[in-house]
Amino acid sequence: MIPRYARAEMTAVWSAETKFRIWFEIEAHAATALAERGVIPKEAAAAIWQNGRAAKFDIERIDEIEREVKHDVIAFLTHLAEIVGPDARFVHQGMTSSDVLDTCLAVQLRRAADFLIADVDLLLAALKTHAIEHKLTPTIGRSHGIHAEPTTFGLKLAGFYAEFVRAKERLLAAREEISTCAISGAVGTFANIDPAVEAYVAGKLGLKVEPVSTQVIPRDRHAAYFAALGVVASSLERLATEIRHLQRTEVLEAEEYFSPGQKGSSAMPHKRNPVLSENVTGLARMVRAYVLPALEDVALWHERDISHSSVERFIGPDATITLDFALHRMAGIVEKLLVYPERMKENLEKTRGLVHSQRVMLALTQKGLGREEAYRLVQKHAMRAWNGEGALLDLLRADPQVSGALPGKELDALFDLAYHFRHVDTVFKRVFEA
Repeated sequence: MIPRYARAEMTAVWSAETKFRIWFEIEAHAATALAERGVIPKEAAAAIWQNGRAAKFDIERIDEIEREVKHDVIAFLTHLAEIVGPDARFVHQGMTSSDVLDTCLAVQLRRAADFLIADVDLLLAALKTHAIEHKLTPTIGRSHGIHAEPTTFGLKLAGFYAEFVRAKERLLAAREEISTCAISGAVGTFANIDPAVEAYVAGKLGLKVEPVSTQVIPRDRHAAYFAALGVVASSLERLATEIRHLQRTEVLEAEEYFSPGQKGSSAMPHKRNPVLSENVTGLARMVRAYVLPALEDVALWHERDISHSSVERFIGPDATITLDFALHRMAGIVEKLLVYPERMKENLEKTRGLVHSQRVMLALTQKGLGREEAYRLVQKHAMRAWNGEGALLDLLRADPQVSGALPGKELDALFDLAYHFRHVDTVFKRVFEA
């Protein structure tokens, strides 16, 4: 985790203090369940809660113990015993380290998902505001980066809005899938702890029980979680790339907000660069990079190994913290986005009517010309307009074959921009009223 690309709220999910507090709650809830079943004294369970709840865990002390015992959970339990006293002998009854580690990771990933979902909501709100504002703002649609046919800037943003609605659904599904608890003991057989204890702890932590934990929670769940993060990051990059293109000097249909006192270049005072969108692009690459290790973690040996452990200590914090930062940054970019409708109009008209070529071709086919002949005829004049010989409408008017089939106002009507926007309302209803 790099502080430059981290927000405090998400970082706190992965702090040592948070981790040890969750470990304690898992152990204390298990003790309560064991006490209710008569396995340990109720007074011991109460003492565990009372002493542990009020304690501030000494991270340096836990690290000191771990340097000796070479085991993080044992180091924590040893420190907890120092806090709780003699009743600590009833902590971790019938449990194994993975019960604590995997259940804690589920809680952390669930909390992280809550932040990510809230981030997406911020981005959705910003996209919706601009989409509605520019619902009928004409702009050029591009395919292969080349002018294609007219669209509206609102439709562009509506498409991104729909994509991030899907992103939210993916995150909700990932949150649901990762939210399982395992308190099943060595190799997952419940030999020394009753399944009722697992159910109790799961309920207290807002989790479901893992049907078969084999000592570890199956890592296909984690792979699906990080894969969802990778897809959301890719959607972020697509939006960032669109903004970066629109801010190019030759295009300049929209750009990132440039604050007073901001500087774009150490060498060139005139520069206004899409640095935030470029930053999001880079962060998206990093989030995707964490997906492959998560997929490789699925294939663990037999009932348990810890080849996944070191991986998850990296990717758990890094992937969620990075995506949280990127989503929050993108929400700010879109919220403050500067939009230039006049430049959109200027760019739309730059090709002198070429964007209406398909309408003319289709109209000629309806007048009796074969499609290939109509295509050849319109393309001939389109290429002349492309080469600067005149506007497409004027060139078509001067062609007797075209003007004979499409006289006067009939040909002019094919160059009406509003024709392309007849169904914008339909799309907006699909997106914003679904």
